[in-house]
Amino acid sequence: MVASAGDHYARLLRLCETAANPGAGRAIHARAVKAGLLASAYLCNNLLSYYAEPAAASSGFREARRLFDEIPAAQRNVFTWNSLLSMYAKSGRLADARAVFAGMPERDAVSWTVMVVGLNRAGRFGEAVRNFLDMVADGLAPSQFTLTNVLSSCAATEAGRAGRKVHSFVVKLGLSSCVPVANSVLNMYGKCGDAETARAVFERMPMRSVSSWNAMVSLNAHLGRMDLALSVFESMPDRTIISWNAVIAGYNQNGLDAKALWFFTRMLSDSSMEPDDITITSVLSACANLGMVSIGKQVHAYILRSGVPYTCQVTNALISMYAKSGSVENARGVMDQAVVADLNVISFTALLEGYVKLGDMKRAREIFDVMSNRDVVAWTAMIVGYQQNGQNDEAMELFRLMVRSGPEPNSYTLAAVLSVCASLACLEYGKQIHCKAIRSLQEQSSSVSNAILTVYARSGNLPWARRVFDRVRWRKETVTWTSMIVALAQHGLGEDAVGLFEEMLRVGVKPDCITYVGVLSACAHAGFVDQGKRYYQQMQDTHAIVPEMSHYACMVDLLARSGLLSDAQEFIQQMPVEPDAITWGSLLSACRVHKDADLAELAAEKLLSVDPDNSGAYSALSNVYSACGRWNDAAKTWKRRKDKAVKETGFSWTHIHNRVHVFGADDALHPQRDAVYRTAAKMWQDIKKAGSVPDLQSVLHDVDDELKEEMLSRHSEKLAIAFGLISTPEGTTLRIMKNLRVCNDCHTAIKFISKVSDREIILRDATRFHHFRDGLCSCKDYW
Repeated sequence: MVASAGDHYARLLRLCETAANPGAGRAIHARAVKAGLLASAYLCNNLLSYYAEPAAASSGFREARRLFDEIPAAQRNVFTWNSLLSMYAKSGRLADARAVFAGMPERDAVSWTVMVVGLNRAGRFGEAVRNFLDMVADGLAPSQFTLTNVLSSCAATEAGRAGRKVHSFVVKLGLSSCVPVANSVLNMYGKCGDAETARAVFERMPMRSVSSWNAMVSLNAHLGRMDLALSVFESMPDRTIISWNAVIAGYNQNGLDAKALWFFTRMLSDSSMEPDDITITSVLSACANLGMVSIGKQVHAYILRSGVPYTCQVTNALISMYAKSGSVENARGVMDQAVVADLNVISFTALLEGYVKLGDMKRAREIFDVMSNRDVVAWTAMIVGYQQNGQNDEAMELFRLMVRSGPEPNSYTLAAVLSVCASLACLEYGKQIHCKAIRSLQEQSSSVSNAILTVYARSGNLPWARRVFDRVRWRKETVTWTSMIVALAQHGLGEDAVGLFEEMLRVGVKPDCITYVGVLSACAHAGFVDQGKRYYQQMQDTHAIVPEMSHYACMVDLLARSGLLSDAQEFIQQMPVEPDAITWGSLLSACRVHKDADLAELAAEKLLSVDPDNSGAYSALSNVYSACGRWNDAAKTWKRRKDKAVKETGFSWTHIHNRVHVFGADDALHPQRDAVYRTAAKMWQDIKKAGSVPDLQSVLHDVDDELKEEMLSRHSEKLAIAFGLISTPEGTTLRIMKNLRVCNDCHTAIKFISKVSDREIILRDATRFHHFRDGLCSCKDYW
């Protein structure tokens, strides 16, 4: 009677499991207790099995554990233990599951399978594989369910070696023809990138499901073999939305966005399939990459009309599509209507980058500040945005904040902030970031090492730039070799630059258009006319590089610097494009050195026709007249400049004690203004005693000579040097940057300052580097 009653209650419990009715199951448990039926091991096992179901387990852990503990040890069998184990494993309570598993007096294949399945579902893939191997070592045969789950773990971790072991058990157990197991094997090889074995498994399958075909389509698409993916797709006897999604996503992820949109339209016209959220996400991604906001809007309208689920993936894809296509306000509108919890860092970052492209850094920062989970990509995007929009101080400050409280910077972050250091010539801060790159093992990244090289080169520290280059030259990357060649050319080391270019060709590194700009510039500085002509021809004949304006300007500079002014003029006349300001400026500068006033007049006229506000044209022409002794013409040129009110604000800066100090002419804003002016005045008197003669002709204003001298003594680069002298120990190299071409008076004065102060002074102006030492300049007075 007790047994039959227990069986009746057990059948009722199974009905409760089917109906997912937790309340009814607990009521049956209570009735069984009152009826004294818990002596039945069969009923107790069914009660435990009932509590192991997800619908009951969420609130029945304590009841199940109490029931298990009340069952006499003699009545507990492996089914009893498995029921309790399954309850914990299915609910993700792995610590409790492990404890039960460890305490089991005996285990069967079900016990091991429960653990493998629980671990796989919880994402503990490596542990799931190890449990499977221990199971086999115990001599227990895995079931189909065990195999599909362990193969899933192997696929998730791309553990091909373990996956092949599992495959061998599949073959031994004769389960190769079992479609679910074969599909799992196929999927495992696909996720591990073993296309050939996956294809062999697929071809040997006696029966294939749609999932089998989908796995092959996805595998080929993942490997970028879209022709094969499409071929498999076309051969499918039946297709699901997953089949279409695999091809559309494959095209999108392999950069074939136009084909992704074409295949989407084919799906709409040739099949009865309705796009799902995955389809829409891939299509919106393709629209974003192509900048096709009109099609993206049509897809958005389709979402609203058809009721495609507004999942977080769709919402984020819409925001990214609008932001990347330049419709930032539409992206902001989608974001404002979305549930914040659905938004991911990718959509926030896309909107941030959209504002950056528009130059709206204030709105970009607002987006950045409201992001709750800012990853390294978001931080980097914001830093790059500041850098690209010329807000270098903000970029540096944000990087400091990132180091203090953000994620670990990656190579892109370091490359971006190093670019800021290069722009500002912040050598000391650049060194600190270099050290950070070494500590984080990111120095070997191409972008980082090239940025470090550029920081040292643009800060005037050529030996360190060369040291960095020598450590990475083995990579034979064009950009690295080009950076070093350009650096040597800019520092006036033309012969070294040409030598490095020849070595570049010998080791098989292919030069690009920028490389040739560097080597042609080097030839110009070194006076290698014939070699420069040969490189110019070689660029076109050997490397099929079509000359650009920068190459033409280099050739004019090469010819003009060497005194071949008529050849330079003829070259300009034969150019297939209109010369720019740099080209005419190169010719004009050469006219000063070679005292060709007539050609200078022509060059200045052409230069001003291209760039009417170019104050340098007036200065250069006046200098030519002065060099030729045509003082009246020089004075007329200055007056013409004054009458036209042509003035370009010059400023200089220096980086000392991790701060950038900026100076303008007659600067009155610097906090140490009085000390700087006293030092500048003393410096002026010292160099005059040493033989320096002020170039009063370069002062435009109609004032007396004494005031002209005072104005010359307060040019921005002289004030920056004065500040450097009072802010650094004796013998320290001073590094000064200027936004314009250094004037004649300052160039002469700095030569004397370097000798009087016994300092090396490195000045980077708008055209090149000047290394002043012992009264001489590396440019040999030609710049």
